[in-house]
Amino acid sequence: MQVIETSLPDVIELVPPRFGDDRGFFSEVYNAQTFASAGIATVFVQDNHSLSRDVGVVRGLHFQAPPHAQAKLVRVGAGRVLDVAVDIRVGSPHYGKWAAVELSAEVGNQVFIPEGFLHGFATLEPDSQLLYKCSDFYAPDCDGAVRFDDPEIGIDWGFDTSAATLSDKDARAPLFADFESPFVYRGCA
Repeated sequence: MQVIETSLPDVIELVPPRFGDDRGFFSEVYNAQTFASAGIATVFVQDNHSLSRDVGVVRGLHFQAPPHAQAKLVRVGAGRVLDVAVDIRVGSPHYGKWAAVELSAEVGNQVFIPEGFLHGFATLEPDSQLLYKCSDFYAPDCDGAVRFDDPEIGIDWGFDTSAATLSDKDARAPLFADFESPFVYRGCA
């Protein structure tokens, strides 16, 4: 497993090896022992799968607050997305900073996002499918969001965000300045 650091120390890109022949390929995308050796000992309890039909669909920036905070392990089963994490741990030296990783089905890479980060993605190809593991169950009362195109955060999504396709929830998400984070930085993960 190739482990690649991002601009945010706790957000990690992982590239599992693929073994291919004329039939296709095989790849072990998750193995608790391999992940623990890379410093990720998170226990995952839920798998999610989303399909976004069009290019320019943005989902996020989402978080789930304590006591049901979620770490995520994200990959693409079809298509290509720009996957983004934003540090929202109060007191972190990286508070409000973002990292982006282009995930694709062709490459098979994935990104680990620990608790205390906003998460979102934008589709770069039609019919993109995101597959992700979560460390806690979905809890609607702990669900939250921040506006994906907030100028204070300044994410470069790589396209004209005025044309982004959003859910009603994401279109109504508050700005970062109006957001009060429920997370506190406790040192490196």
